[in-house]
Amino acid sequence: MKGGKSKGAESKKPDSKLSVKKKGPAAGKKPVKKEKAVKDPNKPKRPASAFFVFMEEFRKQYKEKHPNNKSVSVVGKAGGDKWKSLSEAEKAPYVAKAEKRKSEYNKNMQAYNKRMAEGANAAEEEESDKSRSEVNDEDEDDDESGEEEDDEE
Repeated sequence: MKGGKSKGAESKKPDSKLSVKKKGPAAGKKPVKKEKAVKDPNKPKRPASAFFVFMEEFRKQYKEKHPNNKSVSVVGKAGGDKWKSLSEAEKAPYVAKAEKRKSEYNKNMQAYNKRMAEGANAAEEEESDKSRSEVNDEDEDDDESGEEEDDEE
């Protein structure tokens, strides 16, 4: 029987997930957070969706009609309601603008990825050269210090 109580259900112990857990010795420790990867400032920003393209225009219109409104959430809710009420034909220009921005973004990302691939190869070559020179410099320093010790004696 669905939803009905069975005799066995009454005798069960309360769910352990719902009970209050006592703080143990590990309760005071904070979980270790992973460090976020550093964002590349040269990476192109993702394009706005059709809704956000619509909202850019809607915010301007809404501010003209309601100059005293300071609430961002009210503008967002009004924009969302308006977007839901639009037909596909009315949304079409915003969808077209979003598609255009997306194609531009894809072109920019391809160029960015090429630059990054070329930059990574160049950086690897520089590091290997630098490492070789540092090793050679250290060897030369050791030789010089050895000569100085001989001179002092």
